[in-house]
Amino acid sequence: MQLRIAVPDDAEAISAIYAPIVSDTTISFELEPPTADAMRERLIETLQRFPWLVSLDEAGEVSGYAYASAHRARAAYQWSADTTVYVRADSRGQRVGRGLYAALFEELTGLGYAQAFAGIALPNLASVALHEAVGFTAVGVYRNVGFKLGAWRDVGWWQKTLRSYSTEPAAPIAFAAASGR
Repeated sequence: MQLRIAVPDDAEAISAIYAPIVSDTTISFELEPPTADAMRERLIETLQRFPWLVSLDEAGEVSGYAYASAHRARAAYQWSADTTVYVRADSRGQRVGRGLYAALFEELTGLGYAQAFAGIALPNLASVALHEAVGFTAVGVYRNVGFKLGAWRDVGWWQKTLRSYSTEPAAPIAFAAASGR
């Protein structure tokens, strides 16, 4: 498996991975799959501040992706990031998610982030297992927070410490500035 920074041309493959998750499951709380153009815009916007990585299979095709985003808007949260990972259906169970997360955590740590969070729509045993395998611990559940596919859904929250600070740290570095993008 190869990993690299996502580029706008990956939007179509990323959309193809994400569309059935939106349409057919409660894993994502989006109700309509974003188009490739919408995904391209998200990717470009995300890369200004946070990393977005893709994995490639033996054929060089995108097999998964992971990215970070702001945890909350207020300034005191700036050292925390939300994380997301999705893997193409035929690549699940092959450690793609673990590889993407390991690289994402390395990028986030280098940028100055201290905490990573992941929200998981419940139930989702595979996602819980992945997140706990890479070091996340459960911190709480938002009950009945979203309505999708005819029912109210819970979201569990997991947290992973990326680094500790003994004094007030410098603000995290924007990914675009750190990567020369």
